[in-house]
Amino acid sequence: MTDPDRRTPAPARPDDSAVDAFLSRVAAMPQGKAAGQRGQLLFALDATASRQPTWDRASHLQADMFSAAAGVGGLEVQLVFYRGFRECKTTPWISDPADMIRRMTGVTCLGGQTQIYRVLSHALKEGRAKPVNAVVFVGDACEEDPDPICHLRGELGLLGVPVFMFQEGQDPVARTVFQQVAKLSRGAWCPFDASSAQTLKDLLSAVAVFAAGGRKALQHWGKGRSAEVLRLTHQLG
Repeated sequence: MTDPDRRTPAPARPDDSAVDAFLSRVAAMPQGKAAGQRGQLLFALDATASRQPTWDRASHLQADMFSAAAGVGGLEVQLVFYRGFRECKTTPWISDPADMIRRMTGVTCLGGQTQIYRVLSHALKEGRAKPVNAVVFVGDACEEDPDPICHLRGELGLLGVPVFMFQEGQDPVARTVFQQVAKLSRGAWCPFDASSAQTLKDLLSAVAVFAAGGRKALQHWGKGRSAEVLRLTHQLG
């Protein structure tokens, strides 16, 4: 986890080109779910010490993700988080947003090192056991050897499990690793900061709709939405 005192005081707001690149990657994703099945989305978060504000925000966004996916086949979400000394926990696959919110609000963020390798290892295991339509990771740092992480990202790509990496802040090491994970897993990377909460909400909801119903569902859902989501739907053809 990044030391708050070492962060850039006022990170730049993510520019449109980064958001557009993220949306372009989502638009190019294949349909990964059979008709009549709920989408499967693995939602992973860094829950180390200074992540509490983002954790609280993500707890509220869960309801929006479920709601967005409800009309296109529904969504099951598995929460994965790490914190403290090598503590990495998962929930069952959950289709009730109230249950997910209850579980998330009971978690307190604790200081510790990042455990992205463990998160991706778990995602790979889940993807081998059942179809996983998307993995979302929200974090701001990578304090691990990137080589083992890079190996897993390729395996996830071969398995057809795209990883969407949402980076808070501007840590250059995290950016490099997150972009590589997204690229080789055939997912996407997008930066955000405290001033782009609405953008994060819209993009997370867009990934949820994609996981539940594919590109056509996302195109239909995106009508009348924010500019970021509209840019995505315009690329679907």
